[in-house]
Amino acid sequence: MAFELPPLPYAQDALAPYISANTLSFHYGKHHQAYVTNLNNLVKDTPNADKPLEELIKESAGDAAKVGIFNNAGQIWNHTFFWNSMKPAGGGKPTGDVASGIDKAFGSLDAFKEEFKKTAVGQFGSGWAWLVLENGALKITKTPNADLPMVHGQTALLTIDVWEHAYYLDYQNRRPDFVQTFLDSLVNWDFVAKNLAAA
Repeated sequence: MAFELPPLPYAQDALAPYISANTLSFHYGKHHQAYVTNLNNLVKDTPNADKPLEELIKESAGDAAKVGIFNNAGQIWNHTFFWNSMKPAGGGKPTGDVASGIDKAFGSLDAFKEEFKKTAVGQFGSGWAWLVLENGALKITKTPNADLPMVHGQTALLTIDVWEHAYYLDYQNRRPDFVQTFLDSLVNWDFVAKNLAAA
């Protein structure tokens, strides 16, 4: 059974003006779709074609012979997680366990935002910044390229894509502005809470 491009959780223009429909058209419709197409081509007529995405990611991580599978499967998972990390009229403040977890780990929401932004902006080249759960505590981390928390014993709670194609049409080289906008106006704290509750 072939892998499919998961549907966006909102319309392509729903995140405007923070992320334009033009950016989502390219990022989701071209980049994300390409990872799906590439992975299907790589696993066609092999036992890997019927494996769940997360199983493929874990099995191919660190295997030089399966780097193509890992990169494309990882990017499918990462992008799907990124779309869900945002919502129209997002941002604001978390509540409940997420809020208390952030206060415990970082001192305050503002301190969390500052560290998350520093991590996202500081990721050299292409990659991702994450809020993860590791050993029962919240932590901010970053990964290059298609790398992701699940292969490092961490549970992903939130991510931002800092590959240039994620923001260049709207923000050009202003990655800090993109990250700040994500934190202030796009974060889907309900998704973070759901991930934390399921961990």
